[in-house]
Amino acid sequence: MPERIVSLLPSATEIICALGLEDRLVGVTHECDYPRSVLRLPKVTKTLIPTDASSSEIDALVRDRMGAQSALYALDMDALEKLQPDLIVTQALCDVCAVAEEEVKSAACKLSSMPGVLNLEPETLDEMLLCIRQVGVVTANEARALAVIESLWGRVAAVVARSQRVAHRPRVALLEWLDPPFSTGHWNPELVQLAGGIDGLGTRGEKSRMLRWEQVIAWQPEVVLISCCGFTTERTMQEVGVLQGVPNWEEVPAVRDGRVYVTDGSSYFSRPGPRLVDSLELLAHVIHPDIHELPEWVQQPVRLADYASVG
Repeated sequence: MPERIVSLLPSATEIICALGLEDRLVGVTHECDYPRSVLRLPKVTKTLIPTDASSSEIDALVRDRMGAQSALYALDMDALEKLQPDLIVTQALCDVCAVAEEEVKSAACKLSSMPGVLNLEPETLDEMLLCIRQVGVVTANEARALAVIESLWGRVAAVVARSQRVAHRPRVALLEWLDPPFSTGHWNPELVQLAGGIDGLGTRGEKSRMLRWEQVIAWQPEVVLISCCGFTTERTMQEVGVLQGVPNWEEVPAVRDGRVYVTDGSSYFSRPGPRLVDSLELLAHVIHPDIHELPEWVQQPVRLADYASVG
């Protein structure tokens, strides 16, 4: 049973803490910020992306480094050696989001503690819940994992039951980047469907994809929710000015009806952990506020129509 765990993924950190294992965490990434108590833990990664870069600059930097097969994140081997982990939890789903799996395996072989490496790679909501059980099994905490999964499934089922009563399923654009625009992928198109909407830009179980604004306009979404990956709501609000330059943006039904929203992309939609269910509840509230109340623990999204400067 591992007693000294290093998490190289914010969603893994959230899963570990949801299972009541925070006391076994000895190191996390520079992006791990939930629950807030993990901020005290040593950081074993750093990013090579400037914190003050714009969306377009970040996109260009990511493309350049990925094209050159150059890392976006760096491991602090000295810190890892000092922490002496016996388990490292990582992922191979997205090299943009975390340290590459091969680098983690290579690092583990060099550590004197010879830790095991657990790779989590969910692409759907079901698979995220299975990852919770996987962490529970590896940490000899399966009973707690099954209880957490049952609770999360209950909340999902409640959203689905309410969504079945809707008379109209609106067209939804769930965007994870603005400059250039990206649709969301993996589990998110599924969340749209469960919440009572239709996602015509993303595909369940597949990666997010870059779009042209013409494609977004052509979809004529009735609801737009912007959740920029890795950005807080406040950080995303610094980027929404790009919408003013999009041809025919004002003719989109969601814009005309004041149904364009911004939410925290660090907390919701981008991390395949327990808060994907929070994301579902948030999305359901945005799409059908008359039948889905926003839980008190979920952040209220920002409605752009309330900010004259961004239309």
